[in-house]
Amino acid sequence: MKSNEKALILGANVDIVDFGQALQRIKQLIKAGTPSHIITLNAEILYQAQDNEDLLNVINAADLVTPDGIGIVWAGKKLGYPFLERVTGIDLLYLICEEAAQESWKIYMLGAAPNVAETAAKQLTQKYPGLKICGCHDGYFASDETDQIIEDIKKSQPDILFVALGAPKQEFWIKEHKDALSVPVLIGVGGSFDVVAGIKERAPEWVIKANLEWLYRLVKEPSRFKRQLALPRFTVEVLKQKAKTKD
Repeated sequence: MKSNEKALILGANVDIVDFGQALQRIKQLIKAGTPSHIITLNAEILYQAQDNEDLLNVINAADLVTPDGIGIVWAGKKLGYPFLERVTGIDLLYLICEEAAQESWKIYMLGAAPNVAETAAKQLTQKYPGLKICGCHDGYFASDETDQIIEDIKKSQPDILFVALGAPKQEFWIKEHKDALSVPVLIGVGGSFDVVAGIKERAPEWVIKANLEWLYRLVKEPSRFKRQLALPRFTVEVLKQKAKTKD
């Protein structure tokens, strides 16, 4: 399997990559130096994009779109694409940080509540000795503060910018500002800072391996129920696409 293969799922181009291939692509993007947008896509966001053309356009304009949720992997396989595994935002974050410590890449962390990014940064630098985190800023900023934040990021000269503003807000923010930021790799990581900082607990390993992380999160956060209703609707749309390909 080549690392540039893509799957077309409900109008979105998703890269057929595993973790190793995603990391190799990130290395190439950092070496190239041109601002590049990475999206870790789940079924909920892709379903939103069915009624949001701007969001679908942002997804298709990204330089790398990984199959974050099991829904995307299921859809890809249902449509005949050879997906091997989920490439989740938080696991990709950890993998990037491990590699960054070896490659001397600099990382800037933007998003989450006040002090969360700093706490997450401390956890990451302890976990990966030699990791260079060159700056942090929370996600609770007004629109008129954006220019100042962009200047701070530019002065810090990171190789990678993690943006934890929640999806799809973070995707639109990256798309709008990536050229001004001049950071080689910009990636939305949702609520990953909260997990890294120890504020939220991730599902046990056996739950993750059983592809039931979505259910664990729903039990822990019942308020997610309304959002999770997108999953059966997503399933129906994928089955419709599969039926059309048979015609």
